[in-house]
Amino acid sequence: MKSFKTLVCVTSFALCFGAASMAGAATISPAGAAFTTAAGGTITVKSPSSFGAAVTCNISFTGAVNAAGTGASINSAAVSGSNPLCNLPTMTNLPWVLTPPATGISPGTATNVGYKIAGSPPVIPATNCGPTTIAITLANTAGGLSVGASGQSLAGGCTVQTLGVVAPGITVNP
Repeated sequence: MKSFKTLVCVTSFALCFGAASMAGAATISPAGAAFTTAAGGTITVKSPSSFGAAVTCNISFTGAVNAAGTGASINSAAVSGSNPLCNLPTMTNLPWVLTPPATGISPGTATNVGYKIAGSPPVIPATNCGPTTIAITLANTAGGLSVGASGQSLAGGCTVQTLGVVAPGITVNP
């Protein structure tokens, strides 16, 4: 009987601790809202197609916050810029899923991140990077939700050196 009472107490504690942990998770709002990131977003990547050199391009995302506000999806990404490599990537594994951090514990994540460049050997080697889960930062700014990343390796020999975009009208709630 004593071990049964101990089991009930331990189980109750675990359930309460788990519920408290879930209650502390950050959310993104407004729930269900669609978004397009503002002009001026940039990404700097290294890839086999650039022979490992850093290439900076403009980037914009379209997506939506899920109905519960527990995350968001990136449904499309457009890359452009003055470097000829900026016009070659095809984004793969969409939608990419953004998950906010647990309050004060860790960065958020973006899952399924990947892209391909067909290349034209030997001038431009092909690139096939991802799918990979990367660490992201989410912060509220005057312009909206800032999404950033730095120093994130992707499977296939690519690195996201920096990423910076802002989604107007969207916020993270710690």
